[in-house]
Amino acid sequence: MKIISINAGSSSLKFSLFEMNDESVLVSGTFERIGSDGSNYTIKLNGQKITETIPLNNHTDAVTILLDKLIALEVIHSLDEIKGVGHRIVHGGSKYSESVFVTDQVMADIEEFKDFAPLHNPAHLLGIKAFKEALPDVPMVVVFDTAFHQTMDEVTYLYPVPYHWCGDYGVRKYGAHGTSHRYITNVVKELIHKDNFKLISCHIGNGGSITAIRDGKCVDTSMGFTPLAGIMMGTRSGDVDPSIIPYIMEKEGKNASEVIEDLNKNSGVYGMSEYSHDLRDIVTQCEEGNEKAIRAKDKYVRRIVDYIAQYYVLLEGCDLIVFTAGVGENNSTIRREVCEKLACLGVEIDLEKNNVRGETAKISTPQSKIDVWVIPTDEELMIARDTLNLIKNR
Repeated sequence: MKIISINAGSSSLKFSLFEMNDESVLVSGTFERIGSDGSNYTIKLNGQKITETIPLNNHTDAVTILLDKLIALEVIHSLDEIKGVGHRIVHGGSKYSESVFVTDQVMADIEEFKDFAPLHNPAHLLGIKAFKEALPDVPMVVVFDTAFHQTMDEVTYLYPVPYHWCGDYGVRKYGAHGTSHRYITNVVKELIHKDNFKLISCHIGNGGSITAIRDGKCVDTSMGFTPLAGIMMGTRSGDVDPSIIPYIMEKEGKNASEVIEDLNKNSGVYGMSEYSHDLRDIVTQCEEGNEKAIRAKDKYVRRIVDYIAQYYVLLEGCDLIVFTAGVGENNSTIRREVCEKLACLGVEIDLEKNNVRGETAKISTPQSKIDVWVIPTDEELMIARDTLNLIKNR
């Protein structure tokens, strides 16, 4: 059975087509700059990239061309071969704790939750509408990034602010990257053949979040009301004193939205280093003695360690620490420095085993009191699995 996973942005559309009999990726790609000059697509097929600059006025154009290309490239012979479409949705509020079929009510809810994810939810709706137009009879499923975190208890997800803010305005911790953290949890179950374990999952990419997981359920996570909270990231500040916002508004003559924009796009590793948001560039600059890069990298590592240590106490111990996503999977320097600072918890890694990129590997020594793993995440496959399961069980 063929299932296509979709992640729509305001001007982009990413896709992966899976053959679910063996969960293989038949083709994947990205449509970019939709609605702008220079719109284009890149399709990855059989180890090759096919790229073309082509007018894309809207998401419907992108979906039409995508489906035409799947047939022209003989990935499929008929659109009837596509048995399901799974859509990534960033925010499902507190209403959705699992993936669901697309209905008019679900679409209305996604629209309602747009205030929590204004750059994402409206774009996801564009993707859903475009596919509903192109494949009206194909079952469609939405997979919420916030769903996995709905097992947090009230003491955890509530903020110490006026209580009615939560009930009246939805002000609470929601988290993000839940689809990735859930995927990692499932892989860990298969690796250790246990359902009961204490896991700290470190999804560290340009965006990043740390999640405390007990027996397969989220206990706490670092991102909050929005993805701006938590650890320091590529361009996001992570946790800062909120009094900074009105202070900078006055000093630089900006409004609140402009300061939040700075905290989202001009802060983090990029803001501190004044060089790059990419940890690969930062590590190289550190090796060349760039003091700002060194400070940015050290702060980045420390904030990750802070959350791991916090969650170690929350879980009353830890069986596994997992590194995943772009930095977590590929940057041995960051992994090493994080683990070195966790030595007081009995963490010890094998430096040779740590020299791994994009592969599932246990990098801790036999003497380490906590097993440390690198596990590549696969949110697209998680979306396809949810879609398949709902279709099979409807």
